[in-house]
Amino acid sequence: MTQGLFQRVLGDPAFDCLPATVSLLHSRAGRQRYRGEVDVRRGRHPMARLFAWATRLPPAGEGIISVEIDARGTGEHWTRHVGGHAMPSRLWSQDGLLCEQLGLVRFGFRLTVEEGVLVWRVARVHALGLPLPARWFRAVLARESETAGRYWFDVAAAMPLAGLLVHYRGWLEVLDPAGT
Repeated sequence: MTQGLFQRVLGDPAFDCLPATVSLLHSRAGRQRYRGEVDVRRGRHPMARLFAWATRLPPAGEGIISVEIDARGTGEHWTRHVGGHAMPSRLWSQDGLLCEQLGLVRFGFRLTVEEGVLVWRVARVHALGLPLPARWFRAVLARESETAGRYWFDVAAAMPLAGLLVHYRGWLEVLDPAGT
């Protein structure tokens, strides 16, 4: 069986330490759809607004989120739908990093599993093809976990001078093929 993108980036020992719902979400091939709830907060600084526009971040608010993940070949396409807003991205592996193209910005994330939580930390960033200092993005962190059998996500992004860019968190229903 072919390894999925996240399993290739993390490696088997780390991937095997993930909670069941996180592992399941990142193991499925083909197109999958998930639904849940999200709470989104956005920064108000003009730089935060510019960055949100450049990466197509979701608007502030609470409500339903749907996520479509299309895992084919060596990469994945994700589209997160929040409040009528689509946030598409493309993911692939390169140099041991999980790379994600979000609008005009390309991130390289180092993935780790810490006490059963999948953690994404920025290792490199390019905007419009130009490298940016990774230290500017130290306060960008994504976490995936499981509580009471439910997949949870918590994504926070802040930058020097701009402050909060976005903080969105919530849950998705990730059912196994048997529907449980």
